[in-house]
Amino acid sequence: MLRWRVLISLILIPLLAGIFYVDARGGPSAIGLFLLCCGLACRSVWELVDLLRDQQPGLNQPLLMSGAVALMYAAWWPHLVDPVAMQNSTNLTGLSGMVAVVTMLLLAVGCRRFREPGGHVPLIGTELLILIYSGVLLGVTAQLRWVAGLSGGYLALGSLLICTKGSDVGAYFAGRLLGKAKLAPILSPKKTIAGAIGGVIAALLLGMLWFHFAAPWFTGTQSRPPLWAVLVYSGGLAIAGMVGDLSESLIKRDVGKKDSAPLLPGFGGALDLLDSVLFAGPVAYLLWLALPLAPWMD
Repeated sequence: MLRWRVLISLILIPLLAGIFYVDARGGPSAIGLFLLCCGLACRSVWELVDLLRDQQPGLNQPLLMSGAVALMYAAWWPHLVDPVAMQNSTNLTGLSGMVAVVTMLLLAVGCRRFREPGGHVPLIGTELLILIYSGVLLGVTAQLRWVAGLSGGYLALGSLLICTKGSDVGAYFAGRLLGKAKLAPILSPKKTIAGAIGGVIAALLLGMLWFHFAAPWFTGTQSRPPLWAVLVYSGGLAIAGMVGDLSESLIKRDVGKKDSAPLLPGFGGALDLLDSVLFAGPVAYLLWLALPLAPWMD
């Protein structure tokens, strides 16, 4: 299984790098990334509906997919309208407004399908959870494309992937070699405290290396963020990613299923690929706003 994961990773990483390259060549509106996020959001909706349908058979998959795409469009809207003016800025106003619109729409649909008391509020709550998980978290994460300026957008996105996925790998090996005490024995029996510590250490090391070597390459300057900010950032992403992993386990365990529908052999579904990234992404966005991670923009 590990060998197969490594093989798939060797295919996925160059593919993702290629998508980023094409997207960067497409200008500040980031159309390529927009299309990728729309595809991931729709796939995530499909997998969540598949997981939760036994408990909530009334889930409206086409409506939820449409809502997820609308949330992605709202997250991109300022950059599509005026990409040059917004190339060094982020704006979540459109996404916030679309969350309100989608919530009202789901409630309106709930009113339309009401026939007798019982089950409608949990159904609407489940639909909102699906859209927040697959649309809102991803929409906020996508703001990393512009949070560090046009030149540093992929430095920020790369740091997210490096720290979260590096933490996953570090946790796996530390858990296999040193793990005994369980981190969450009922929710996720294979996760250990030693694995969690190893994951944080891996994220710290990889984060330092990434910012040291990649920052000059992406930004064209020798400016690098201070070490303390990199450590806070990398450690925060590692912890947030672990919470995201456990949160997906919570959903699967609660419905009595082991995995979401597989997307790639050895990897499970899109939710299994995105769980840590979706939780760490909004944390990364806030930390880029709060910490001096982009000195080249001063």
